[in-house]
Amino acid sequence: MPADFRFTSAQAVAREAGQLIRRRFQDKSSFKLSFKGHQDYLTEVDGEVEELVVSRLRALFPEDTFIGEEGERKESASVWVIDPIDGTANFARGIAHFCISIAYLLAGKPLIGVIYDPMRDELFCAAEGDGASLNGEPIKVSGLADIRSSTVEIGWNNRSGMPAFLALVDKVAVGSGAGMIRSASGALGMAYVAAGRIDAYVENHINAWDVLAGLVLVREAGGYVSDFLAGDGLTKGNPVLACTPKLRNVLVKASGIGKVG
Repeated sequence: MPADFRFTSAQAVAREAGQLIRRRFQDKSSFKLSFKGHQDYLTEVDGEVEELVVSRLRALFPEDTFIGEEGERKESASVWVIDPIDGTANFARGIAHFCISIAYLLAGKPLIGVIYDPMRDELFCAAEGDGASLNGEPIKVSGLADIRSSTVEIGWNNRSGMPAFLALVDKVAVGSGAGMIRSASGALGMAYVAAGRIDAYVENHINAWDVLAGLVLVREAGGYVSDFLAGDGLTKGNPVLACTPKLRNVLVKASGIGKVG
């Protein structure tokens, strides 16, 4: 099946799922909050959205498999990787900063990345060789060269823990002079790097469903991305660095993630 049909299908499914997320967010009484672990938020909406996305894509591409944050995880040569709500903690607490993330991999290579922010109606899209776009308009990374003028998002997770996060903050923000933010959505952080809104995203450990669509976006927007899929990255996650190219070497040296070039 042509890759462009997968690309347009992923966009349509992301928008449909986004409308479901938006409706549920606007009616807080429609869902209950629970936890998968320490500071690891979960709502039943996550499962509903993932089920919708998988069902739509499976109907179109029955031979494909799926790796989702909340449901099935089956690898194959043709696989979709889905985060139904990246930024669940924000969603659950009434903070309108979250998204749906859909990536497609063929033979282990990420070819399609779609991230949709339903509250801002922003659809970030990228397909290999076709560049990256936001609501149909081309986007590029910032091109910034001075780390002391940069804004870097530093992601936190409870897998690597607070001491490792604080050490990364010390090395990247305090040590290099970069400005730091944390918005609690790695996928949107990556999309913002691709759009030039921030200059880099870095995290000690992130899961594939949170980051693969963003990796395609940053790559196609002219940015640098570390080799996230090295080793068991697809199933077990890895560190990640994504940035505008002129900040690559200083951020690789500061964070210890990626390779200088």
